[in-house]
Amino acid sequence: MSDKTLDCSDLDRHMGVPMQSGRIRDPLGNMDIRRWAQAMHYPNRLHYDDAYAADSRFGRLVAPLSFAIATDDGHGAAPACVGRIPDSHLLFGGDEWWFYGPRIVAGDLIEVQRIPFDYVVKDTKFAGSTCFQRGDNFYRNGGGELIAKQRSTTIRYRADLAREMSSLEASDDPDWSDAQLEELEARKFEYIKSLHELGHGKRWWDEIGKGDALPTRVIGPHSIASFTTEWRAYLFTIWCGVHRRTDLDMEALGFTGPMAGKEQDPVLELENPELTDGAYIGPSRGHLFPRWARYIGMPRGYGYGASMGAWILDYLSGWAGEWGMVVHSSCSYRGPAFTGDITVMTASVVDKLVDERGRALVQIDVKMANQLGVVMATAKAEVELPRRQG
Repeated sequence: MSDKTLDCSDLDRHMGVPMQSGRIRDPLGNMDIRRWAQAMHYPNRLHYDDAYAADSRFGRLVAPLSFAIATDDGHGAAPACVGRIPDSHLLFGGDEWWFYGPRIVAGDLIEVQRIPFDYVVKDTKFAGSTCFQRGDNFYRNGGGELIAKQRSTTIRYRADLAREMSSLEASDDPDWSDAQLEELEARKFEYIKSLHELGHGKRWWDEIGKGDALPTRVIGPHSIASFTTEWRAYLFTIWCGVHRRTDLDMEALGFTGPMAGKEQDPVLELENPELTDGAYIGPSRGHLFPRWARYIGMPRGYGYGASMGAWILDYLSGWAGEWGMVVHSSCSYRGPAFTGDITVMTASVVDKLVDERGRALVQIDVKMANQLGVVMATAKAEVELPRRQG
């Protein structure tokens, strides 16, 4: 029988110790924001139609709240992936967000400060001894304003044990008939129409009741092409798109065998950037290549956890409208989006309150599932809405 231990003895010395910060090289442009909205399948005109945005409360294009993650150089996972765990791999396990008000716009230079938070080791059916590690990211603009805080959770495990123990056997993409695909497009358009109907209007807190359902949002069917589109919307995936870390070494972190490539290596990027591109080399390639997906215990190509988090934030933000804002969201990822599957998002209001700061909030439960009803993620969020006077 295989030894199912996971050596996490190196992690303690990193907890609470600030890391190198992350910073994009160039001021953001409107095209960066548009590319992100398109890649995340978020048809909110506030983020790509400049004429529409000019008539909004902002008077210009603004980035979705989810865009903060695109300005980091590792999906927010950096402070949740410190310390050596031999022969390990990593999956995104969830994240918690707090938003403080400032919006990201073209011209901003975003910097991310990172501090490892904690970790715990649990026994799982997926891979035996498994490390759940958390770390904090603080996103600030060039003026030093705190835009958001993200507490990421990563799942670090031994890929050999995942292959040995996992029930996720290799499988083919499901087939969708033309009629089914047409029906999916109709369902997607129903969601888009809900965004159009609210437009620049206000969703009043006073008119929301417990049990109210949010419009259903459908994304997919997912494919290698759609996952690649997502990947390229993250600015760090572009050659010299960010100031690279000098303290990142996949092999030193213990990434297993052929997954320990030189992804994001700042020296090699200037010599041969092909060998530093995570779409093709290193631990990220499991998303886009079924062979490498199976190597780390997945049945076929799979999506990015950070994108799932973005879908949830966009879903909540679209419902809140431009006069509302997600102030807090806590997401737990149970399984990724696989090629050929769809993602169906539903949510309902579970409570409403006015907090100690006088903010009118609604509390929302979100569920993300595939076409078979298998739950991919859950989230709990607080959304601030405008309140009628008197």
